[in-house]
Amino acid sequence: MDIHFPTVHRKCHPSAARIRGMNDEREIVVLRYGHRPGRDDRMTTHVALTARALGADRAILPANAGQSAETVRDITDRFGGPFAVELRGDQRACVRDFDGIVVHLTMYGERIQDVEAEIRETVGFDDVETDGDGDADEGGVDSDETDDNTGTDDHTGDTDDRHEPFPPRDLLVVVGGEKVPWALYERADFNVGVTNQPHSEVAGLAVFLDRLFEGAELDREWTDADRRVVPEATGKTVVDADES
Repeated sequence: MDIHFPTVHRKCHPSAARIRGMNDEREIVVLRYGHRPGRDDRMTTHVALTARALGADRAILPANAGQSAETVRDITDRFGGPFAVELRGDQRACVRDFDGIVVHLTMYGERIQDVEAEIRETVGFDDVETDGDGDADEGGVDSDETDDNTGTDDHTGDTDDRHEPFPPRDLLVVVGGEKVPWALYERADFNVGVTNQPHSEVAGLAVFLDRLFEGAELDREWTDADRRVVPEATGKTVVDADES
């Protein structure tokens, strides 16, 4: 029998100081919901590594995924951060109590292309505005196409519905492993599907984070790294991080 999550919002952060990577104004957290030791070790590890590589600040893994957590910490120590991994046995409580926006990635959710702008707006990315239909629109009306005195579009006469950006809010992205309870679908602010087709949860997380950050995560800088990969057309070159 599923335990339903009441709609309360409290902090769900580790006791240590919050990790700040490429997100100075908000924290992006990826939670791996459920883990079957032996069967899911590689997939759970890859969920956390994808979260690290594509812009998240922290990964929360089930308490029985210690091997995956150690692997991700080792990668972070060698190739840089900041990025944190924590093990928690109270995943339901973590989702229930999260003080921010909850996105649940599921094959059955709304199409990502239909909700990505609204999600970005809700968590407070400041380049998201609304168009005359009230839909999220990135970039808004160009200043030279808007009447300075009336706030209307010169071409259509529509009222400019742009508003002040939402304040930054933390985001929890839930990636299911084993079957998730129905209460999670009800607790989530957004149930999001990437293609609505069966495929890897790692692929779904990667596409979601890239859409969320609009590719900016690919240019992030890594700190406190021991090793660095040298991009090149051929070869596999890894050097000390302090080498130019």
